[in-house]
Amino acid sequence: MKKETNIASENMNQRNYNTLIWILSGIAVVIILGINYIPRSTTGTILGMDLTVLPLLNAILNGFAFVFLILSLIMIKKKNIKAHRNFIFAAFIATFLFLISYLTYHAMAGSTSFGGDGIMKMIYYFVLITHIILSTALLPLSLFTLAKGLNMQVEKHRRIARWTMPIWLYVSLTGVLVYLLISPYY
Repeated sequence: MKKETNIASENMNQRNYNTLIWILSGIAVVIILGINYIPRSTTGTILGMDLTVLPLLNAILNGFAFVFLILSLIMIKKKNIKAHRNFIFAAFIATFLFLISYLTYHAMAGSTSFGGDGIMKMIYYFVLITHIILSTALLPLSLFTLAKGLNMQVEKHRRIARWTMPIWLYVSLTGVLVYLLISPYY
């Protein structure tokens, strides 16, 4: 009976983030799609700042997120939950800053076309398309994983993290790769 009471009180202290996660994910997708309809800068600058530096910043932030995720994996394998949590928060911050920089660049400067051909063009578009599809799924997936972790729903957290971590690592790594492949054409 006491065990049932403890479980019930634990469940009452847990927060349900599901609705918030779906709303935030929907808003993010609408904003990302909506930036295609915003008038662009004709000078390639915003408030006097050259926008061409932002794709490099995006790649750096993706690289940091990748490193933080690897470190979080190492920490959780060592059962260091506090360090794991801190590296996950760092990865979220790097990813959030990336998203701000990405949206700023694409809202003001638009898209850059890949100028390569042949096999490199096929590789680029394969990496880009898989990156885009998985990054769209990653937003709610990562937030649900975070919510389960914050609520100390360890088994649910582990189950979803088995999907989230490899996808997040792939998206972060391919973000850097996309930059490296397209950077000669900026």
